[in-house]
Amino acid sequence: MDKPLSMLTSRILFLVASVAFAHGASAATLGVVAPQDGPYKILGDQIRQGAKAAAAQAGLDVVEINEDCTDSGGGAIADGLVAAKVSFAIGFLCSETLASSLPALKETGTPVITLSSRSTILLEDAAKNSWPVFRLAPSDTAESDRLSEVILRDWQGSLFALVDDGTIHGRELVDRIRAKLEEAGLQPTRMETLRPAQEQQVALVRRLSRAGISNVFMATDRNDVSTVARDAASENIALTILGGDTLNAANAPLQLTAGTFAVTLPDYASLPEAAAALDVLTAAGVTIPEGYTLPAFAAVQIAANGIGLADQQKKPVLDILKDSTFTTAIGDVAFNEAHELKNNPYSLQQWNGQAFVPAARAVR
Repeated sequence: MDKPLSMLTSRILFLVASVAFAHGASAATLGVVAPQDGPYKILGDQIRQGAKAAAAQAGLDVVEINEDCTDSGGGAIADGLVAAKVSFAIGFLCSETLASSLPALKETGTPVITLSSRSTILLEDAAKNSWPVFRLAPSDTAESDRLSEVILRDWQGSLFALVDDGTIHGRELVDRIRAKLEEAGLQPTRMETLRPAQEQQVALVRRLSRAGISNVFMATDRNDVSTVARDAASENIALTILGGDTLNAANAPLQLTAGTFAVTLPDYASLPEAAAALDVLTAAGVTIPEGYTLPAFAAVQIAANGIGLADQQKKPVLDILKDSTFTTAIGDVAFNEAHELKNNPYSLQQWNGQAFVPAARAVR
């Protein structure tokens, strides 16, 4: 069967880019910083799989550095990267090791892309100290910003509730959303806090029904949302449910109800831009790219492109990162003045019974 034109185009563009990367960065060494043991090893494996496949395609040498995710571990990481004379470093799952590595990497001018750290304080410190770090993960306010946009767009004139589960994450997420809504003159009809991990949530569902609530945002985990959806259906109560990124998880144990909405990160493997990278990963023995695999692949693409452009333009790689847009396996990437993603990667998705897919309609 012939492949769609967009997929073929993606492959051609990737191959052309790979030749350019290899030509411009053939002598460059990439540092890949990720856990090699302990509880985060599985995430480290994902980073190494994606990074090594992309580096081989781009002609970059790779030095792997263990990340122990401790406050004291950053110095050893920085020493290893400096000793290896890396031109670029990617990975850094943990803010603790990243923050303690950056002062030494500033001295060598080594750019860093973190795939995980979402700390606002870290980027503020980086700006104050001119640390050379860029963040490929969304900021810790990106999720609430997108959720607020969706609610303001779709729930004007509706009776809606904001529900949290009493956790710090749930309360802070709801507080940020509520503040954004109030700035725009929109007030929730009701605020609720549920008891998480309960076998049933009938009392909550009935309270929402008595208040005339038709739409509810839930800052809780996937199983709590599944429980509320099940109990609403059993009570014959029509309820449109919107969740956050926590819904992008496995069923545990209840199945998520088809039609449930979530603002979450897209399935990068489903994007047309990922097609060529998937071919490279498959050839490298990675048939199912999970978690950080494709973001790590994209980070290496950015590194290789940045190194190549810096060589061509006789400019520091850091200046290239600040001024360029990079075509990657997870879409186009550009960084703002704070070294964060210029575009918010969160989008409105809807559960179709098997996976989250881009929502085809408003949340009503």
